[in-house]
Amino acid sequence: MGLDDDALRAAIEAASPQPGFLALLQERCPYAFAAHPVFVSARQSARMTALVGAIESVVALPAYQDEVLKRAPAIARYQPGASGVFFGYDFHVSNTGLGLIEINTNAGGAMLNALLARAQRACCAAVQDLLPAAATVEAFESGIVAMFRNEWSLSGKTRPLRSIAIVDENPEAQYLYPEFLLFQQLFEAHGLRAIIAAPEALQLRDGVLYCGAEAIDLVYNRLTDFYFETEASAVLREAYLSDAAVVTPHPRAHALHADKRNLVLLSDPGHLRRLGVPESTQAVLLEHIPRTEIVTAANAGRLWGERKRLFFKPFAGFGSRAAYRGDKLTQRVWQEIIAGGYIAQALVAPGERMLSDHDAAPALKFDLREYVYAAQVQWTAARLYQGQTTNFRTPGGGFAPVYETPDACMDAIEAALPPDACCDAGCTLAELR
Repeated sequence: MGLDDDALRAAIEAASPQPGFLALLQERCPYAFAAHPVFVSARQSARMTALVGAIESVVALPAYQDEVLKRAPAIARYQPGASGVFFGYDFHVSNTGLGLIEINTNAGGAMLNALLARAQRACCAAVQDLLPAAATVEAFESGIVAMFRNEWSLSGKTRPLRSIAIVDENPEAQYLYPEFLLFQQLFEAHGLRAIIAAPEALQLRDGVLYCGAEAIDLVYNRLTDFYFETEASAVLREAYLSDAAVVTPHPRAHALHADKRNLVLLSDPGHLRRLGVPESTQAVLLEHIPRTEIVTAANAGRLWGERKRLFFKPFAGFGSRAAYRGDKLTQRVWQEIIAGGYIAQALVAPGERMLSDHDAAPALKFDLREYVYAAQVQWTAARLYQGQTTNFRTPGGGFAPVYETPDACMDAIEAALPPDACCDAGCTLAELR
């Protein structure tokens, strides 16, 4: 047991940014919060953190950036000072392994997870020590504000940050609109003026970005128009390129991190050697990033034959849209895939969360999301679901807290056995590790 419904309602009401917020959240996001937590071992958590660090070190290499940016739209080659907020590293973690599924640059859900953390209740004494303290949640929220202020400073601004616009297409219709309200409240509680707006509501006047009469210092960009290519994003594009406002995350961040073709580079030993990636870093990447390749006419026949072991995603996909498990493909969809714009990724099974010890009880799949800023993990959350991909449409599913547990089995082995000891199967301690 992890989620106390009464505590959740109390937490929501205490954090409510406006009257009727709880009803809005229940109506808009009925399956936002899962009833059960997810457990990961300390070693699994450490490996995810190590992989984040390894990827960030590769992204910082000039050779990697040259390789990636030469195929990206021209706007991605513009280099702002800001680094980009809320990268989302998504993992599948199970008893059989750990694999990075994708990286996102406008990962949603951080404020909902902070809200969720306030509603956790332990089912027993053993779990009590795993729960986040109130101070931990407060530090996370304060860190969010500090992150946006740091983006402002990185952009060369010397005066204090004063105003933020949370921008998305038709924001009030978005599934995560309640989270926008929570962000707005958080910013305002820390002395920042905050508005929620569609991109077409922005205006550029005399080198200053406005929304109505409000001058905008920084745009928290939640758009999936990653390169500001639509007419609605024209003003935002001009403001970004002219440095009229700080925009974060931005097109360059998306090109360097979230384009699915980057996984081809990061999972291929030949590419990594050519880029000058140290062998120790290569080992971390190759162990935990599923082998990925671009679908082409030349390899289409082979990939079709191997499809049951593959997952197919569009280069610039998001929110699991137009993503397909190979064993579910129809010929019609396959023709769309081989027309271009897709990667094929080795299938990594998601973890499963058993909800009951009854054989007939269903299990929910889960993935893990690490929210990352400046190569540092800010928070880890899980998403429980049924179906091919995460969907927030599963009763009992949604965001779930992640509890890191001690590696009890290995710790017991290490405590009981000398380093050269063997188990019944003849494995040394080093081999077990």
